[in-house]
Amino acid sequence: MSEAIIAKKAEIVAGITDQFKNAESAVVVNYRGLTVAQVTELRKELREAGVKMEVIKNTYLRRAADAAGYEGLDDVFSGPTAIAFGSEDVTAPARIMKKFAKQFDALEIKGGFIQGKLASLEQIDELAGLPDRDGMLSMLLSVLQAPVRNVAYAVKAVAEKGEEPAA
Repeated sequence: MSEAIIAKKAEIVAGITDQFKNAESAVVVNYRGLTVAQVTELRKELREAGVKMEVIKNTYLRRAADAAGYEGLDDVFSGPTAIAFGSEDVTAPARIMKKFAKQFDALEIKGGFIQGKLASLEQIDELAGLPDRDGMLSMLLSVLQAPVRNVAYAVKAVAEKGEEPAA
């Protein structure tokens, strides 16, 4: 192989390595059997959530994963492989891929990582069950408002009881 080709491949692997390092989470899937329309719909939904999905040669993925410190992913990089990198919302890649895997039997989740650690299929499934960032913030706000709301109800009840005429 010429040096130019080797340099080009090294550049590609370096770019993929950066994606591994910058991603909060990633999900590796087998997409064989999906129609073009289904893949387009999947990519659109991922893009709207800030997730980048790419189809990359397995040899590049193996080298980039090893360079980024994810040695345990080698076995999932076989066959037709697509990887979805999420850098903003940790749950987005898993949540969207799980939704599409339920909708289309052809999509198979093979593995991934979450915040720098390899994730089992069970962990990816659990992550997919979590709400997105906005949902989590709304749940937190609800929990924080509950004590104030309860005090307000108690004060209102005392005030209403004080207004009743004595019998």
